[in-house]
Amino acid sequence: MFLRDYPAELTPNGEGGFVVTFPDVPEAITEIMDESELEETATDCLVTAVDFYIEDHRPFPSPSKKKKNQVIIQLPVSISAKILLLNTMIANNIRPVDLARRMGINPQEVNRIIDTGHTTKIDTIAKALSVLGKNLQLSIR
Repeated sequence: MFLRDYPAELTPNGEGGFVVTFPDVPEAITEIMDESELEETATDCLVTAVDFYIEDHRPFPSPSKKKKNQVIIQLPVSISAKILLLNTMIANNIRPVDLARRMGINPQEVNRIIDTGHTTKIDTIAKALSVLGKNLQLSIR
């Protein structure tokens, strides 16, 4: 499963800018004044939506295929890895305290691992997934 390339739609806002929405993540809505702001602003918006899903303990949706007139916004690899961990935890009904116990760390450390605002080594995320029976793999396309 690859959770990185999210299609976005740009709709003119009537003031010369655009409203940016994500069909797969309805909570992610932002506005830009011109397309030069698109990548940074839309990525920030999408990462903020990830935070809502983490707080609500809901699985983050997978991206659909890009349609005509949509653009792709790429999540950072580190955020995609955190989403994979979050979705695995939810699918297996694993709370942060349960993961902490399995990893031999305290629950606060698990909360930092899944926190999008905290820099986490990819090896740490891979270890967390490993104790949940998953293998994080990277590839080049």
